Amino acid sequence: MKVCKFGGTSLATAESVAKVCDIVISDPERKIIVVSAPGKRNSEDTKVTDLLIQAALWRLSYKGKDTFDAIVARFAEIQKGLGLSDSITQEISQNIKACLDSDTTYKEKYLDRVKAAGEDNCARLVAEALRQRGVNAIYMSPCTAGLILTSEYGNARILPESYENLAELKKRKEIIVFPGFFGRSPEGDVVTFPRGGSDITGSILAASVEAEEYENFTDVSSIYAADPKIVPEAKPIKELTYREVRELSYSGFSVFHEEAIIPIVHKKIPVRVRNTYQPDEPGTLIVPERKYTRGEIAGIAARAGFCTVYLSKYLMNREIGFGRRLLQIFEEEGLGFEHMPSGIDNISVVLKEEDLDTETEATILRRIKEELLVDDVYVERGLALIMIAGEGMRYTVGLAAKATAALAEANVNIEMLDQGASEISMMFGVKAEDMAKAVRHLYRAFFGNQ
Repeated sequence: MKVCKFGGTSLATAESVAKVCDIVISDPERKIIVVSAPGKRNSEDTKVTDLLIQAALWRLSYKGKDTFDAIVARFAEIQKGLGLSDSITQEISQNIKACLDSDTTYKEKYLDRVKAAGEDNCARLVAEALRQRGVNAIYMSPCTAGLILTSEYGNARILPESYENLAELKKRKEIIVFPGFFGRSPEGDVVTFPRGGSDITGSILAASVEAEEYENFTDVSSIYAADPKIVPEAKPIKELTYREVRELSYSGFSVFHEEAIIPIVHKKIPVRVRNTYQPDEPGTLIVPERKYTRGEIAGIAARAGFCTVYLSKYLMNREIGFGRRLLQIFEEEGLGFEHMPSGIDNISVVLKEEDLDTETEATILRRIKEELLVDDVYVERGLALIMIAGEGMRYTVGLAAKATAALAEANVNIEMLDQGASEISMMFGVKAEDMAKAVRHLYRAFFGNQ
């Protein structure tokens, strides 16, 4: 059995949905199909999920634009292009209207209910398209199937009992079309993963049914050693380990959601990233272990949108519990942190910039000054993190020197440097405006003209 996930660009038009059906039918082992909401048809288009959010916000505040008609039109366009009955669009229209007209008392709960309608109704549409071709296919609701998540709206995590519930799906004879991105809370409400969470749904299902392979179909033929938009000559990667893809996905490899690797690690299920429009290409295989050459790196990833809370205090290292008290301030203000490099008299706490608004920043700085009596504390915004990762980095002398030399050649200042204990990754903090230049020079240093 294979579990296949199709991203939004693979479901944006009638032609692309027809291609998805061709792929599913071509391999009898493809039994569970996870779908995203329809994505952009072109660079000027809007994703269905974003249209749903706009429609929900209009009902919450009557600001902006009501996009209900535009949402239904997107599904109707696909339905007509596939030659399906108008009844499926009527069903979808009624379902979306019911979501939009539902109780708005709790904003986050309401938004999750509406956001999930994109994936939910796309699954209904794809199942109908498969049935039209004579395939024994059914739509399966995550809520009915028992995908139970924490009650964290917009940022849910799976609860352990879900795996046992979803394992029952392998007994079904039909092809199951399963919406990605959402499940239900223990209280019975719709809750969603973070954006891009259909990858997580596919991974959970693959682990639950102990699939032979989890195929992740997108609009590129491989994961590349660097972002082709920054490095056009970037080479495709044939094979990555779970550890490598986890490091690189966190730092900007957008092909695969950073949390999606977690459910399949313990089951050791391979993941293959493939191209919907070139399905015969081998793609990139993600596996527990692979052969590697010492000194080689697998890839370079970069992501902007970070900031640093920097603080210093003389003899900080002598204060027992200083780090705990610092992190407690962040916890009490509802903030997580990404990294925390430190010296003997200073610490930098790296956060996502979007999480630190002006009001929270002022509160954090005031509390650190008053409660920790630091000598200096300030926030530096506009930071990008660049990650180089690879199993071949273990116990290899000179990699940091090679990387820093490349950044020096690019005239890029290193704001921060951190290496994990596993030694398979190294992270550099640079100014966001230097990110692209830094990635290009690092690629040339490690991959040359390959």
